[in-house]
Amino acid sequence: MKEELKLFLIRLWPIWLILFGIPLLSFCIWLIKPGSTLDILVVDKTVPNFQYREHKSVFWIFDYLKIKKSSDQSYHAEKDYLGFFPNGKEDHGVIKDLRGKSESEITELVSQKDVIYIADTYGVYEDDFRKIVLGEISQKIYGGMNLSEIELISSAKEQKKTIIAEYNSMASPTSSLVRAEFERLMGVKWTGWIARFFDELDSVQNKELPRWLLSQYVEQHKQYDLAGPGLIFVKDSGEIEAFLYERDFINNTPMIRTQKLNKAGYKLPELVPYPDWFDVVLIERDYQVISYFDIGPTLEGVQKLRTMGLPRFFPASIVRTVDGARQFYFSGDFADFGGALGTPSFQGLPFLWRGLYVATDYTDRNSFFWNYY
Repeated sequence: MKEELKLFLIRLWPIWLILFGIPLLSFCIWLIKPGSTLDILVVDKTVPNFQYREHKSVFWIFDYLKIKKSSDQSYHAEKDYLGFFPNGKEDHGVIKDLRGKSESEITELVSQKDVIYIADTYGVYEDDFRKIVLGEISQKIYGGMNLSEIELISSAKEQKKTIIAEYNSMASPTSSLVRAEFERLMGVKWTGWIARFFDELDSVQNKELPRWLLSQYVEQHKQYDLAGPGLIFVKDSGEIEAFLYERDFINNTPMIRTQKLNKAGYKLPELVPYPDWFDVVLIERDYQVISYFDIGPTLEGVQKLRTMGLPRFFPASIVRTVDGARQFYFSGDFADFGGALGTPSFQGLPFLWRGLYVATDYTDRNSFFWNYY
């Protein structure tokens, strides 16, 4: 009996290897892999709760790549950023940013950093903490890029630091004055339009449609009669344009296209669906386009884009080198991640998850993160 059991267990060795051997080897490789030192300043003003969804994926990458501060300390998504810090109390949270800092203090701060990452400046609003009735405007509690962040970016550019910014860094509620300075420094120009895909525009069926969107659409069009999949464009002036599936566009969702042999040399899938918010920008000639948005417009859709003053394709990820320093701009809310990322302490995890998550599945945010971001 003992020999039979022993033989049975031996026959199970492939399963033991998969369940224990490979994970153990992966962990050991990650453990002995050398890390790196990089001082990174992250700005995130859109932190209404303890999910830290607008920047936690970035910090997971820091941990996976074993990136530490020059003080040899690890990065923590809960505290190592500037912006809004929720506390779960009546005042909702505290603000820790660059307000009140002098130009020399910001210059000194930048001198201690290698990378400046503007994750999100949209901010926090009343509807993050209480239910807003239809027609009521959710008031801003904190948000928008200010002149202190402009000084931060300007100083980083002068000191030849790497600068990364993504949506929403300069759109509403950032003032036009501050936005113009951001555009000048980063070499991008916002068209005033943002857009997002919704798999159902019927407000009865889809309770996650933003209430402000419904209110503004009714104010502009007198009634809300949209239904089915669609792409909503919103302009900073309040104008809303709805692109309906099959009438105005034919892609199931906006696609991010990357040329296989892109000049920047990034190995990314040629086609990845992206259903979240993005802004439509124009860029200076010295930028290299890593990826671009393609909504697959019909002839009617192309004509509508022209009427709105928009091109057929929109930049998604761009990079340029200025005086030896790189600047990146991501037009999408790429770092946004609300799910669980798990432990980063296993070598090869991105490869594993890319194999498990289909790149073309737009319904799963995990798919976009592992296949593109």
